[in-house]
Formats: sequence, structure tokens, C-alpha cells
Amino acid sequence: MTEPLIRHYGPRAYADHPPFLYPDYRSTIKRSPTHDLVSIVATLSETTGPGPVWSEIVEEDADLTTNAGTGGEAIGERIIVNGRVLDENGRGVPGTILEIWQANASGRYAHWRETAFPAPLDPNFIGVGQCRANERGEYRFITIKPGPYPWANHPNAWRPAHIHFSILGPALGSRLVTQMYFEGDPLLPLDPIFNSVPEHARHRLISHYDHDLTVENWALGYHFDLVLRGELRTPEEETEE
Repeated sequence: MTEPLIRHYGPRAYADHPPFLYPDYRSTIKRSPTHDLVSIVATLSETTGPGPVWSEIVEEDADLTTNAGTGGEAIGERIIVNGRVLDENGRGVPGTILEIWQANASGRYAHWRETAFPAPLDPNFIGVGQCRANERGEYRFITIKPGPYPWANHPNAWRPAHIHFSILGPALGSRLVTQMYFEGDPLLPLDPIFNSVPEHARHRLISHYDHDLTVENWALGYHFDLVLRGELRTPEEETEE
């Protein structure tokens, strides 16, 4: 990448990203900036690459159905998520590191603080995977389709099925974090996080069923491209849930 994927504070630099303050998404009321931010001079830790943990990525890391190291396979609807990391001219960005994390098929995250939602954990699913895009900017994950889950934003609030994406550039400061949704999900029109994205850009967060990517008797395929810059760039995730 030739341009860091830094976040732009103060007046919003791009019209495609959600605002920092979106009252329907209650967490932004507490987390959005209310004062001028302080500029911090980047040090070596911010300008060097992602580090040895990501540099040692192996092919097995991209298969979330088996990478728990238990010898078993995750329960749920197996899916393949495939796409390209692109620049503003539609060219693939090679060598980009992608990380995903998600809930299991029951809508529960494998995290010790995840106790409010009484859904079962899957001992064979850790919900995290990594891969490196090839020379054409292509990436591929095997995982299970995540389930929706309730959250305390408003009465009877449910998050639609989604997968979190983190795209890492050549330095720790060059990072894009976003979410991938599934077309036709009836919860999308009700979700404040999805709807905080300007309407003209929301379709960029929705994956599409790809029958050519689907493997007979094994897994459905979904295509999701990530655009780093330009008029068609993928909107960022505003804050963590």
C-alpha cells in the first residue's frame, strides 16, 4: 500500500463513513470525540509492520472450521468467503494481511466476557482467522455462517449476521476495520450500526452469494471485495460493540 489507512478525526474527511456520533447507536454517545484531539508523533512501533505474529501466517489459519486445534470441526453452515483487496483504480493490493472475527452459529463469541447471551459455545470454534492476500489481492476464508445475537442498544435489539474484517497495511497505523453482512438479512433495516453508514455506501458492506465459488455437497460461497481508497472505498466500522 502507498497510503496509510489512517482514521480522519475532526471534520469528517469522507462522506462514505458513519459519523462518530450516531445517537441510535448508543455507544457512540459516550465514545464519540467531544474535544479537539491531540496529535501524537508516530514512533517506530507505529511505523513498522504488523510484526512476527502476522508474518508467520499459515494456510490453516484461514480455515475457522478447523483452526481451534481441537481435532474437531465447528458446528454450523459451512461457508467460503472470497474476494479481493483493491485500490482506488480497481487493482489488487498484494500481500495485504486480513484478519476476521465473528460469533459462532448460535450467535455467541468465544470470549470469556461473553456471558449475557445464553447461547451455546462451540469447543471447536474460536471465531478468529487470518490470511495474506496473494499477488492479485485475492483472499479466501473458510468459516461458518455466524448467527444473529441480541444486544442492549434498545428494546428487542438484534445484530444481523456479520463478520468483522481487519485489513492491515505496511504499518500498524494503516488499518481498516469494517463488517461484512449477508444479502437479504431481514435484520439489516433494523440495525443502527449498519444504518449509521450513509445510505449510498451501505451496499458496499453486503456480501453476495457466488454459485461459482460454492462447492457441491460442502459449502456455500460468498463474495466480498474490500476497496481501500477512492469513491468506492469500503466504509469503516465506527466503534467496537
